[in-house]
Amino acid sequence: MTNIQPTTIAECVIHHAEAANAIGAPRRPWMTYGALRGLLTRTVDALNAMGIGRADRVAIVLPNGPEMGVAFLAVAGAATAAPLNPGYNEEEFRFYLSDLHTKALIVLAGDDTPARRAANGLGIAIVELKPDSEAAGAFTLTLDRPPLQPSGLLGPAESSDVALILHTSGTTARPKIVPLTHANITASARHIGASLGLGSADVCLNIMPLFHIHGLIAGLLSSLVAGASVSCAPGLNAFRFFGWFADLQPTWYTAVPTMHQTLLELAPRFQDQIAKGRLRFIRSSSASLPPSVMHNLEAVFGVPVIEAYGMTEASHQMAANPLPPRPRFAGSVGVAAGPDIAVMDDAGALLPSGSLGEVVIRGPNVTAGYEANPDANAVAFRNGWFRTGDQGVIDADGYLRLTGRLKEVINRAGEKVSPLEVEAILLEHPAVRQAVVFSMPDRLMGEEVAAAIVLKDGAAIDESDLRDFVATRLSAFKVPKRIVTIGELPKGATGKLQRIGLAERLGLGT
Repeated sequence: MTNIQPTTIAECVIHHAEAANAIGAPRRPWMTYGALRGLLTRTVDALNAMGIGRADRVAIVLPNGPEMGVAFLAVAGAATAAPLNPGYNEEEFRFYLSDLHTKALIVLAGDDTPARRAANGLGIAIVELKPDSEAAGAFTLTLDRPPLQPSGLLGPAESSDVALILHTSGTTARPKIVPLTHANITASARHIGASLGLGSADVCLNIMPLFHIHGLIAGLLSSLVAGASVSCAPGLNAFRFFGWFADLQPTWYTAVPTMHQTLLELAPRFQDQIAKGRLRFIRSSSASLPPSVMHNLEAVFGVPVIEAYGMTEASHQMAANPLPPRPRFAGSVGVAAGPDIAVMDDAGALLPSGSLGEVVIRGPNVTAGYEANPDANAVAFRNGWFRTGDQGVIDADGYLRLTGRLKEVINRAGEKVSPLEVEAILLEHPAVRQAVVFSMPDRLMGEEVAAAIVLKDGAAIDESDLRDFVATRLSAFKVPKRIVTIGELPKGATGKLQRIGLAERLGLGT
């Protein structure tokens, strides 16, 4: 890796070889670092000419791919980038565009997205992006009206400027706005690159959505900080993945556990492509990786699986399992890999190793606070530490094991049950393909353990037999009272399993 310590996106790409490959896409020509630098500079000038500057928010609604990745980099270099999920409906777009005080919206030229209709209804300027065929990620921008009135300073963004603004998932409350500065996201990108040993010879096959912190920072920006190459695929297509894998010869890819599970199901058909590849590791983050999935991935792909721990408020990465020869452990998210990590009790005191408590962090990649939300900030920060909302234990060697989200831990008559622990056992059963464990209301116990499973093709299992299987491995109070079989587990836009409210949706409980 380079010894340069960039603190803005522009600085991430300025020192790399002019002709080296920077950003690509399957079956498309690469954009070099020289071409990327030129495009970023031209886009700052183009946005400034439209009246868009460093105090302005620009929403980006584009299909996953290199144009989306470069648009994020370019917009953040001149203003604040606000990537949004293209799958939202018009009402959702109206909420997010309004909540972010968006000045302009970037959409694909000619695309009749509901985002365009929402922006028109709110009087928000629309900037059309037209891809250029000369290289993956190249584009030009056109404003739909005369230049706007600048809100503040023009010119390239600085390290203290907000580069990226995202909403939290809003599973249990109104989504909170998370502003991340250039200093925040570049620090996280450096941390990821260092923990993975990224260098100019590496190629990342990015299948993660580029409206989410995982894909933007772990897949895209960490590669660019290291002078490596990143190929931005149009999302996950499990059958096409192995064709991309053969063509691009990536050295790594990063995904959420449900994506890894999908690829594992097809991998036996593509053993020749895997054997001829040059992978050196696989990365997993954004949700807990079941130990059985980690072991199967390593057996099938023949490389170490590096599980990492991240969240939006930390510009993604907080901890990661080390690369060999240092040990990695299934069920652990590894050691601190960027910010300081500790475990805190309910009174705000830091706990010694081996103690169960709330995971807290502090460091240069951590947001300074939620926007316009003093109540949330008063809860989220304590004694200089950010409270993650996750429960875990740090062992004597510094390895962190998560037991679940505090809001998702099941309280069965005072006995605390970790959904992750029960899921790991369910997934050991040869008939079970996927599992999610959650709480359901119970008149006697307050909460009971429940599970939803997806069976492997052609498999069958009786609920009582599966409960007996779990009972041979866990204490009786951890055995699910109900296990239902469904066709597909509920997942969010990034493939993350959704537990909150699942009992109600499935009609479980009293």
